This record gives sequence, structure tokens and C-alpha cells, in this order.
Amino acid sequence: MGRGKIEIKRIENPTNRQVTFCKRRNGLLKKAYELSVLCDAEVALVIFSNRGRLYEYANHSVRGSIDRYKKWTASHNSGSGSVSQANAQYYLKESSKLRQQMIEMQNTTKKLLGDTLTTMPMRELKQLERRLDQAVQKIRSKRNQLLVAEIGSMQKREMELQTDNTYLRAKIAEKE
Repeated sequence: MGRGKIEIKRIENPTNRQVTFCKRRNGLLKKAYELSVLCDAEVALVIFSNRGRLYEYANHSVRGSIDRYKKWTASHNSGSGSVSQANAQYYLKESSKLRQQMIEMQNTTKKLLGDTLTTMPMRELKQLERRLDQAVQKIRSKRNQLLVAEIGSMQKREMELQTDNTYLRAKIAEKE
């Protein structure tokens, strides 16, 4: 029988957290060693504990593996710059998209609130009127649904009260 899944979240108890860190660190170091032996792979693993202690494993040398990694990323990303530059470009592009969406939403909000009615062309005014009419229709429809549900609930309650009233009248009649 396999182990159950655990929720991955920060362990609040410091003692339990330290025990888990040690066990998982040892497991990770063992896996790194096995990967290097079984697959003849160059493996380097660097771990810093929350207390700042350094744990490392490398089947050759950590420094050599890091240098090799830097050379590889530099040669494979030479056209677009470093990884951090690519990330920066991506985030700049995303922020530009979000800024544009925000401006569009602000403009839509202004239109819906009537702030730009004086400068709005006739075609857009008619479009806005249609959208507002549709919104009013949806609101009325929802209000009517709620009223019908409330009426149904009240009718059901009325029937229950009438049944209770009939029952109580019968009880009173029995005692007289």
C-alpha cells in the first residue's frame, strides 16, 4: 500500500520543520548520487537551510558544474541575451498588455457611467443605449425570478400555517 498524499505547505512547528528538512535533504542528496551513478550524468546540488547552512553534492565539482552551466546558458541565449534579460522582456511585455487592458476598462467604465457622453459619436451612443437596455432587462428578469421564488415560499408558509391552524382548532374542539 502506498503512502497518502500530503498537502505541500510550510510546516509551522520549527522542530517538525527541521526534521522534515533533514529527511528530505538526505533523500534529495541520495537521488542526486543515484542519478549521477546510474546515468553517468554530471550532477551538482546546492541547498541552503533556513538557518543559512550550506549543503552541497557534486559528482565532479560544484564550481565546475556552475561554470559549465553559465557557459551553456550564455552560448544558447546569445541571440536574446541572458535568461534574466529574457525574463525582463517578458515581464515588460506583460505589463504593457495589462496597462492597455486597464486603460480599455477605464474607458469602458467612463462610458457606462456617462463621463464621456459629450464626446461620444452617435453610433457609440446607440451601442451604449442597447447595452444599458440589455443590462436593465437582465436586472428586471432576475428581480422577477426572486419575487416569484419569494411568493412561492410565502404561499408554502401560508399552507403550513393553515394546516397548523386547522390542527390547533381540532385540538381545541376536542377539549371542549
